[in-house]
Amino acid sequence: MRTSRLLTDNLLGFIAARDLRVMRRCNNWMAPRWIRLWMICATRGGDGWLWYAVLLGVLLFGGTERFHAAGASAASAAIGIWVFLVLKKAANRPRPCAIAPHAWATLLPPDQFSFPSGHTMTAFAVATPLLYYYPDLSLGLLFCAVSVAVSRILLGMHFLSDVVAGAVLGAVLGCVAVAAI
Repeated sequence: MRTSRLLTDNLLGFIAARDLRVMRRCNNWMAPRWIRLWMICATRGGDGWLWYAVLLGVLLFGGTERFHAAGASAASAAIGIWVFLVLKKAANRPRPCAIAPHAWATLLPPDQFSFPSGHTMTAFAVATPLLYYYPDLSLGLLFCAVSVAVSRILLGMHFLSDVVAGAVLGAVLGCVAVAAI
């Protein structure tokens, strides 16, 4: 029991040290203007309107599978929102922007907790079922989901591990929703 606790503490310490290193690099990097604009647009799209627009497009033009695809995406996103709210309160991890100032991003975080990234979890929870039903849209869906995820790191809203956890949890929820529907 003591050995497993020690291993867990060492692993978490390793992840936290790497997270802080990435955070410092991102917070101090004066990104080119086009990257700054892209990241702000991606994070604003991840606020929800991008996914609403995608699901509306699926419902209007998605063919015979549109209700299954939209239903699986909406269900996994809804469950994902509940999951990340519970995990954020349990983890109680501060955001990078609360630890150190950012070189250029002035966005305010939606809440005070960092782990996991809700924007990333929602992006992958919506995109994963759509990837299953519409593989021809893979490039665009993955571009959008990954852009949202990267934007959360580069804007100082999340640590790398927050985003990785959000992506994995969102993808798992999306797969479960496809299997259930």
